Amino acid sequence: MAQQEGPPSAGVRRDFGSFHSSNVQELIAQNETDSHHPTFPVGLPCFSGKAQYGKEMKEKHFLIEENWTFINHGAFGAVVKEALQAAFVWQTYCEKQPLRFLDRELLPHLVYVTKRLAKFVDADPADLVLLPNVTTGNSTVVKSIVKQFLPGNSIYTLNLAYGATKKLLRQIASEHNVHIEEATVMFPVLTDEEILSIVDKTLRDDTKLAIFDHIPSNYGIILPVKKLVELCHKRGIQVLIDGAHALGSLDISMRDINADYYVSNCHKWLCNPKGCAFLYVAKPHQQYIRPLVISHGFGSGFSSEFIWAGLKDYSAQLALHTVFDFWEHYGVQSIRQHIVNTARAAGALLQRAWGTSLLAGENMFGPMVLVELPSGIIPNEDQRSIKYDHAEIVQNKLYHGFQIEVPVKAIQNKLYVRISAHIYNHIDDYMRLAEAVNELIKSQQSLKDPYAHHAMI
Repeated sequence: MAQQEGPPSAGVRRDFGSFHSSNVQELIAQNETDSHHPTFPVGLPCFSGKAQYGKEMKEKHFLIEENWTFINHGAFGAVVKEALQAAFVWQTYCEKQPLRFLDRELLPHLVYVTKRLAKFVDADPADLVLLPNVTTGNSTVVKSIVKQFLPGNSIYTLNLAYGATKKLLRQIASEHNVHIEEATVMFPVLTDEEILSIVDKTLRDDTKLAIFDHIPSNYGIILPVKKLVELCHKRGIQVLIDGAHALGSLDISMRDINADYYVSNCHKWLCNPKGCAFLYVAKPHQQYIRPLVISHGFGSGFSSEFIWAGLKDYSAQLALHTVFDFWEHYGVQSIRQHIVNTARAAGALLQRAWGTSLLAGENMFGPMVLVELPSGIIPNEDQRSIKYDHAEIVQNKLYHGFQIEVPVKAIQNKLYVRISAHIYNHIDDYMRLAEAVNELIKSQQSLKDPYAHHAMI
């Protein structure tokens, strides 16, 4: 690895603020041949040997408590323990000489890790910026481009959109003369063509922005985002893809998807420490996109405006180096294959155990699968109108009674479990869920028939 770049007298330019290494635009534009990546000033965790996926992986590289059946990775992820250690190493190094790190070393390191991330998602590093989370990215894009709208223009989305996104759009509609169009997808859905047909028929002529989730959080299906982008672009509509669940679980290419904007979290399926995400913005739109927090980089270029959002803890972003080392050590395709294969196998197991169905076609699911719960899980009188409250009751019973962490969703008058799979999961985790649900049903039946227990003896 090349030596760390020298002080300003050695040719490092100040582009903004008092930073001694703020030539961000110059550094981000350098190709791999010309780049002089900074040397790591600290020793970071290394990987040797390989654990088997499942229990051994969980014990070696994750911090999840052994007594829990944790099949809800999709909620907030679970960090690789070495990456958390790396974040602490960066924090400690910063505090040993804060000015040296923040004024002279931090920005080149952030450029370097941005380049590694850009390579992972097949993007030009100059089109990628680091943010705390996807919610920040969505707000950044929508609040920037709504200023270009004319009165009565529309933003289009599906009923599958994430709850925080829907609230963002409600706020935008309340402050601007903008119409929010939400199209409805009904389940079960078996093919991508069904989704594409709904969008094709419901897009309005005055739509200026369409927002789609790559993997809608509550529903788990993989949307055909490349085809959705193509459909919208033919009508002159910009597209924002919320890829919160895609980075790590899917092979995503910014060049191939060709969206105008794409956001994804690093803490979910990539297993980075919390507080790191990315926003991709296609070059023609970068002049209009501004960070929510304006700081010293304003006016110095797209990357410069986002790279420094004021003093904060940047260790989660720098820990990406260790996360990428982990993925390279175990093999990117190997990890993704285990995630998806385990999730789909678990979905099939639960279907057999309960005699129920999936929310959508098996091939539409990736790292998460939704399986319908048996009707006996709640009292008969409640089955005519299933609500969120019923889902919460079942979820809490699994949590408190069986130490199983899994979300339960109420969708179109049915209850579903949304199972997640990662490399620390094993098929036994889902067998425990199957057995726990069947036990809850038996206890429910016992409550209806107080003599059932004696009859069985």
